[in-house]
Amino acid sequence: MLISGLIVGILLGFIFQRGRFCVTGAFRDVWLSGSTRWIKAFLLAIALQSIIVTALAGLGVISPEVDKFAPLAVAGGSLLFGLGIILSGGCATGTYYRAGEGLVGSWIALVLYALSSSAFKFGLGSNLTKVLRGQTVEATTIYKTLGVPWWSLTLLLSVAVAYLLAREIGASAPLAELPAKKTGIAHFLFEKKWHPFFTATLVGLIAAAAFPLSAATGRNAGLGITTPSAKLIQFLTTADTSYIDWGVLLILGLIPGSYLAAKASGEFRVRVPDASTAIRAVWGGLLMGSGAVLAGGCNIGNSLVDTALFGWQGWTAFLFTFLGVGLGARLFVQTHKRAGAAPVEIPAPQNA
Repeated sequence: MLISGLIVGILLGFIFQRGRFCVTGAFRDVWLSGSTRWIKAFLLAIALQSIIVTALAGLGVISPEVDKFAPLAVAGGSLLFGLGIILSGGCATGTYYRAGEGLVGSWIALVLYALSSSAFKFGLGSNLTKVLRGQTVEATTIYKTLGVPWWSLTLLLSVAVAYLLAREIGASAPLAELPAKKTGIAHFLFEKKWHPFFTATLVGLIAAAAFPLSAATGRNAGLGITTPSAKLIQFLTTADTSYIDWGVLLILGLIPGSYLAAKASGEFRVRVPDASTAIRAVWGGLLMGSGAVLAGGCNIGNSLVDTALFGWQGWTAFLFTFLGVGLGARLFVQTHKRAGAAPVEIPAPQNA
């Protein structure tokens, strides 16, 4: 049933907001402070999803497909996407959930992200996308290239992630907490700071569940943000209901879900950006949408979902998005020294 997409979207929006789940912060922290806690959490979500999806595929419950690998399009598009999410102050998920928190800058980035993704998938930029995405190689998945079973790579990833998590848990300090005002389940849901690993576990479980839920409606794919955003624009401009699928309902649930979480936790507040932040959001949204379409997916479709399937596209996108974030952090976030002036600190966009 299509309605399951909306339910999953609302649930994910709630989890993204309460858990501050955003790849921009995870990748940026590595470049700016050397912190790897959030990128380990992201790897946990990938590994957990991979375990479940591998089992479901082995049982014949689902038959996930992986796109042919277009190296130049994936690398270049992901690099642009990484730059864009730094300018926007949030990745695809971060932009959606921050829009639900009342950040007008995220609304600006979100609109430009959806418009540019629609243009590059269905409109003016579609020919360029077809040309670049058409430059493929025979490789699809890493395990087929290596000639090994899918489950062997899933096991290897899981062991590696378990090792990283054990080291992180043993070395990290407890999360700082404000004095509790609520009690019981209300304190946990709306007040207590969620640990990144707990949030990642929830995301990984839902990402895995998305495959059979989506397949039941005829959409053979997992979580995705970019193509559904592009389809939503197409529906709004053409009134063609064929664009409405499980993925579109998923993204329609993200903002209400994050709004509910932000409102209940007292974090909702309408915040209007200054002119420079608004301009950055415009450019960030444009780079996010165009880059994600060229790459065949955003931080969710590629770096979370396709990686769990061990697609070459997913892991290449993961790497080049990470590099794009590093380049963006150097260009737009770190301290810049101007000739004849004191260093000026450009604040990092607020996100996870």
